[in-house]
Amino acid sequence: MSCAHAYLPVDGGEGVFTLGSAEVTFGRGALREVGALVRALGARRVALFTDRVVADLEPVDRVRRSLAAAGVDAAVYADVRVEPTDASFLDAARFAAAGRFDGYVSVGGGSVIDTCKAAALYARWPADFLAYVNAPVGEGRAVPGPLPPHVACPTTSGTGSELTGIAVCDVLALRAKTGIASRWLRPARAVVDPDATRSLPAAVVAASGFDVLCHAIESYTARPYTARGASATPGARPMSQGANPWSDLGSVEALRLGGKYLVRAVHDAADDEAREQMMWAATLAGVAFGNAGVHLPHAMAYAVAGLVRDYHPEGYPAGEPMVPHGVSVVAGAPAAFRFTAALAPERHLAAAALLGADVRGAAAHDAGALLAAALGTLMRAARVPVDLRALGYGEADVDALVGGTIVQARLLDNAPRRATRDELAAVFRDALDARGPA
Repeated sequence: MSCAHAYLPVDGGEGVFTLGSAEVTFGRGALREVGALVRALGARRVALFTDRVVADLEPVDRVRRSLAAAGVDAAVYADVRVEPTDASFLDAARFAAAGRFDGYVSVGGGSVIDTCKAAALYARWPADFLAYVNAPVGEGRAVPGPLPPHVACPTTSGTGSELTGIAVCDVLALRAKTGIASRWLRPARAVVDPDATRSLPAAVVAASGFDVLCHAIESYTARPYTARGASATPGARPMSQGANPWSDLGSVEALRLGGKYLVRAVHDAADDEAREQMMWAATLAGVAFGNAGVHLPHAMAYAVAGLVRDYHPEGYPAGEPMVPHGVSVVAGAPAAFRFTAALAPERHLAAAALLGADVRGAAAHDAGALLAAALGTLMRAARVPVDLRALGYGEADVDALVGGTIVQARLLDNAPRRATRDELAAVFRDALDARGPA
C-alpha cells in the first residue's frame, strides 16, 4: 500500500500531502563534516548542546574539532536533562538568549536535540512556556517564524528528533509529558554518523530501537491523510498528516531492518553492521513519522513516563526514577495495537510480517494479536520490560494513566481507531499484563 493510487479520495477530504525533512548527511565519519555544513548555513557563533555523559565522548570532541577547523566559534551547553522538563527547557533557553548565537548544533540523543530546538525557539521568540505547547495542555500558539539554523547530530539510533519539528518534555506541575510541534523547529541539517552509537550500552540501544519500530508501525497504521478534511491553505496542513505514500516507504523499510537487526545490535556492541542498519532504520522512521505522525502508543507513553514513581532503568544515569522514552512507548504498544487493528487490519498484519511473524492464512481479526506477539518476541529477546506492571504500575494507576493520555489530542486524532476514555482504560488494563486479554 505504498503507491499513491492506494489512497482513495474521500468527499471533502484532503487530496494533497506535503513532504518535509531536514537535509540528511549519513555515513561513518559524517560528524567530520559538521563544521563545513554549519559555515555553509551562515553561522559563525553557535551553541553546542549535549549532556554530561555525551560531552566526554568522541562524538562531541569530533564535532568541536570540526567546528574549530571551519572557523566556527562554539559555546558548549552540557546541562541537558536526559528526560527534559519545562524547567530544563527554560534553563537552556536562558543560555541561548544570553549567548546571542546565530546557529545551533546538538550532539546527543532525542533529549539533547529536543532541548536545543526549544532553546532556539524561546530565545528567538520569547513567550510564556505554555504558549507554544500543544493544546489542550498549552495554548498551541503557532511559532511566529523561522529560527536560526540547527545542525542535529544524533548519538542514539531511535528518536528521529533530528528529522522532525517536535520537541517533547515533562510539564512538572501537571505531571504530564507533552510537546511543541512546528515546522520551524525542524533542524536544517541532520548529520547521522553510525560510529556515534558504538559506545551505547545495550539497554539504550534496545530502548531507542523499539522507539524506531513504534515510529514505523504507528506511521504505517495511522489514519490516512485522505481521511482528514482538506486544508484551507498549505500552512494549515498539519505536520502529522496521517499515513501517506512517502511515509509508507520509510516505515516499511524501517520495520524490515528493525526486525532483522535490532536484537543483534542490542547484544553485540561490536556488530557494526547491525548498529549501522539500526541507525539507517531510525533515519527512515524519523522521516516517516515526521510527516505521518504517531498515535496511540506514543500518547500512552507520555502518561507512562510522566507518572513514573520508582523505576530505575539500567544503562541510564542514576538518581531520580525515569522510564526511557522507547520503553515507555513499547511497553504499552502490544495492547494499543490489539485495539487499533480492528480498523486497519491489513496494515497491522503487514507490520507483523515485517517483524518476522508468520501471517499465512491469518484473518483480519488476527491482526492485532499477531502484531502484539511479534513485538513481544522481540522485546523478550532484547530484554526490555514487556508490560506496564514491570514499570511499577498497577490497577490503581489506570485512571491517572488515562488522564495523562486523553489530553494528547494531536496523537489520539491520528490513530486509525479513536479511543474513548473507557476504551483507554481497557487498553491500559490490557497493557498491565504481557499475556494480553484473557
